[in-house]
Amino acid sequence: MILGRPNVGKSTLFNRLTESRRSIVTDEPGITRDRIYGRAHWSGRAFELVDTGGLLPEEKAGIPGEIYRQARVAMERASVLVLVVDARAGVQPLDAELARLLRRIGKPLIIAANKVDTAGQSAMAAEFYSLSDRVVGISAEHGYGVDELLDEITRDFPRAEAEEAPRAVRVAIIGRPNVGKSTLLNRLAGEDRAIVSPEPGTTRDAVDTRVEHGGAVYEFVDTAGIRRKAKTKLLAEKLSVVMARKHLEQADVALVVLDGSEGVTSQDASIAEHAARSGCSILLVLNKWDLAQKLAAERMEKKASPAQLREQFEALIRAKLKFLAYAPVVFLSALTGQNTGRLFTLIREASEARRRRVSTGELNRWLKTADLQRGTAPGAHPVRVLYVTQASVEPPTFVLFTNQRKPLHFSYQRFLENRLRASFNFTATPIRFLLRQRQRKE
Repeated sequence: MILGRPNVGKSTLFNRLTESRRSIVTDEPGITRDRIYGRAHWSGRAFELVDTGGLLPEEKAGIPGEIYRQARVAMERASVLVLVVDARAGVQPLDAELARLLRRIGKPLIIAANKVDTAGQSAMAAEFYSLSDRVVGISAEHGYGVDELLDEITRDFPRAEAEEAPRAVRVAIIGRPNVGKSTLLNRLAGEDRAIVSPEPGTTRDAVDTRVEHGGAVYEFVDTAGIRRKAKTKLLAEKLSVVMARKHLEQADVALVVLDGSEGVTSQDASIAEHAARSGCSILLVLNKWDLAQKLAAERMEKKASPAQLREQFEALIRAKLKFLAYAPVVFLSALTGQNTGRLFTLIREASEARRRRVSTGELNRWLKTADLQRGTAPGAHPVRVLYVTQASVEPPTFVLFTNQRKPLHFSYQRFLENRLRASFNFTATPIRFLLRQRQRKE
């Protein structure tokens, strides 16, 4: 586990040890807030690494207090604690205070004296032996001393052959700031994995959480709230949005979280459209459903039943997000847990659907029985699909051989997509077509 005061290079070290760019790195202090997990390997030993936010133990309120609480949870579970310090700045009072705190926990404590760029500067790390008898001078940015640090970290770790982990369903939780993404992650994980605050933009790094449920493994990624470009001013916010979109493109399933008390906004539609273009399966999650019901009851003269309210809300969502007609809508409250259990079933079905492969024989038997002429516009030249085969999965992609010399109209493609979806149960999953037109004879 990596700890330290703000802006000493913890996230840079985390990225180097995990050989990734999981944690956002800028010169702005206080970027990392939640616990960030990654996998590292050294000399035949595999271990899990945790990056934490900059610690200010005296700050008990607000986001600094939540960062400290998150770090305390990780400390109790860790095997080794790595306190990162700035060798150029020398021993700071906060470094000494954190070292005292960590020693009381009783776990092995290693001091990583960062910003020692060459062997000639290694003497700068010597004064940190007052904090621990295990001190390594390193440069997280350039890699100097990192091998020695890994030797120290893994010194007492057992050697074991790497076990092949079960394939996890990767689920991205996306949406505008403050719609309840982190609350939903905590509810699905069964613990407080992400900091929840009324302050918009609390989540900056994408927070990964592995959850086992019903014999399957899910990897949830809580992403930063995606704002309009005009409202994204700080560099940290810009990087957060870039990484949120990157994680979306790597996901199997996206949970597009909407605020039930506010309805569907133009920014919701923009985020949902990006999710649709990424090719992942999509579930529309209307959060704060308990609050939405209460507000609707106050506004309506005639009381509607819960079923009628759901129908009305779903009709509004479908009207605003017509391009996601295939995405199921889930009404829930992440705060109270109302209906959140249903998400696991839908995520599993969506994940299975996006990997479903239909044989060419089955597709062409379906082609003979499907009434595809219904999709042809009145007066238009009749469309004939001569042959169909599935080219790939994730998302399901089909090659169509037709009698047309021009691309099929998008409305006919939508019609074909709906017929395929109804026949082969491609739940929540986009379907793509590759068209092969009949060639003109010589």
